[in-house]
Amino acid sequence: MIKLIEVTKTYSRPEPALENISFHLERGQFCFLTGHSGSGKSTALRLAHMVERPSAGEVRVSGFSSARTSRREVWKLRRRVGFVFQDFRLLPGRTALENVAFALEVTGTARKDIAPRAQRLLGQVGLAPKASAAVHELSGGEQQRVAIARALASEPLLLLADEPTGNLDDRATRGIMKLFWEINALGMAVLMATHDLELVRQYPKARVLELDQGRLVYDSADSAGAGEGSEG
Repeated sequence: MIKLIEVTKTYSRPEPALENISFHLERGQFCFLTGHSGSGKSTALRLAHMVERPSAGEVRVSGFSSARTSRREVWKLRRRVGFVFQDFRLLPGRTALENVAFALEVTGTARKDIAPRAQRLLGQVGLAPKASAAVHELSGGEQQRVAIARALASEPLLLLADEPTGNLDDRATRGIMKLFWEINALGMAVLMATHDLELVRQYPKARVLELDQGRLVYDSADSAGAGEGSEG
């Protein structure tokens, strides 16, 4: 599903954001990507989404390779990979339904199917009653649920999430994590970046990758019995 092969990513500063990183995420696996701020978590996700390309090495995602996929072809990858951000990135002034409908529209869904599919996606994340609410009227947890529904619009095989609970309180965090596990139980791989180690400890069945100053320093899959089941 995701394979990083000896990947290095450098920017303008002397030290690389990622240095010689290799790991393989299997189909249907739930994996936390942990590490302090600046450790390279967001860079790894951007590489997996092919927003960035590696300075060295190769990234393979769902049949696409950073070495062979042109920038004009990246949209094909995005149809298979959903992305959830910490800051939601919803369309302001639009309703929850309109935000999800827009994602369906840009992925080429037939016009007659957009509204019912958007409603079903909001139902999947527990927000059907709030479909007509403007996003600014929603709580942070509800806005993140809209963002997750939007990310699911293309029926991806992989969901990337960059600190998706970072702006949420404990109750909203529990709800979002429950939702991620339900999505994973349907067979979707999830790679979630977080610096919250207490949150990670609550999900011992998840695989854990830890980055430190751009290097991969821990992979729980190296321990016996770690990492491939989903909770429940």
